[in-house]
Amino acid sequence: QVQLVESGGGLVQAGGSLRISCAASGRSLSSYVMGWFRQAPGKEREFVAAIHRIEDITVYAHSVKGRFTISRDNAKNTVYLQMNSLKPEDTAVYYCAADLRFSQSSEVYDYWGQGTQVTVSS
Repeated sequence: QVQLVESGGGLVQAGGSLRISCAASGRSLSSYVMGWFRQAPGKEREFVAAIHRIEDITVYAHSVKGRFTISRDNAKNTVYLQMNSLKPEDTAVYYCAADLRFSQSSEVYDYWGQGTQVTVSS
């Protein structure tokens, strides 16, 4: 079992940057594929980014590619999502998730954090 806790969300103006974190306990994150998802009010949860447990291969949703960067620090057992050039449409609750399988589907991931709110004002 792995427990995940997100932090770092907040309010930022459009065009600004924010870095959110996902700290793990219980097991080493190096054993897992880590994903970030988000859910805006009235919308389904959507994939944002994922990083593989081998060779740190990354994949991004088209809507964030070139603006967001996912990374992991195995020594700190933490995964990050650096978000630049933020837009109002990036406003959502952001969740990190962990699984042994590499996927863009939220249904695949077994472990989830509680989420952190990111609000981008125009």
